Amino acid sequence: MKRPLLLVTLLPLLLVAGCSTTPDSASGSDSESGGSRWLPRPGIAWQWQLSGRVDTSVDVPVYDIDGFDQSEAVVSALHRKGRKVICYLSTGAWEDWRPDAGEFPKSVIGRGNGWKGERWLDIRATDVLEPLMADRLDMCREKGFDAVEPDNMDGYKNRTGFELTAADQLRYNRLIAQLAHERGMSVGLKNDLDQIPELVGDFDFAVNEQCAQYGECGDVEPFVKAGKAVFHVEYELPTSRFCAESRRLKLSSMLKKYELGVWREAC
Repeated sequence: MKRPLLLVTLLPLLLVAGCSTTPDSASGSDSESGGSRWLPRPGIAWQWQLSGRVDTSVDVPVYDIDGFDQSEAVVSALHRKGRKVICYLSTGAWEDWRPDAGEFPKSVIGRGNGWKGERWLDIRATDVLEPLMADRLDMCREKGFDAVEPDNMDGYKNRTGFELTAADQLRYNRLIAQLAHERGMSVGLKNDLDQIPELVGDFDFAVNEQCAQYGECGDVEPFVKAGKAVFHVEYELPTSRFCAESRRLKLSSMLKKYELGVWREAC
């Protein structure tokens, strides 16, 4: 949940409070790559819940939940219901409440990214970050997750405190994708719209926030054209403002509140 960044403090969080939950059916399908890696197809429905106790009853084929906060038991419970489960991790920012926060040297911790307790990482320092991220991905694999959603993957376009370039970002994002694939998990590209043409071949799906609000949904089409799902949320727009376009583009779209709890209204 990183798209709004500093804007989240300025945008009204209650625009969607009056909406009611509209569960959808388990539409879409998925395929296996060589019988090992899950590849979600365009249009597959999903639930994204990063806060509160996970409600496993939402009738969708894909769940995206926090990799640290949720246990192997939760992942197994979702698997028993036939769900695929994505492991949410921050790979581009340091979070002061995570159990491994003390393992990050101060030299790689930069400016705040607009979210309490979070600071950008110096993604150029792969000698430091690679083993730390490998450990996090090992955790996802050991808990049984099918895929990874690495967050904060566009630091080069933000004020991080480091002189990051587009080339630095491409190198780091590909490293994260490689680490996930080596562990048999699929991996999604979070936002980072400008680099989609270069990265669509490295990632198995995309996760996007607010492309409709900012007029950017056309930028994610390379994933759909490659037969790969785009998991999309809006926070500020009613579904009447984006669902028609989402269906046309074959996006997996829904309306969520910023806290990413249980509530959802799907297209």
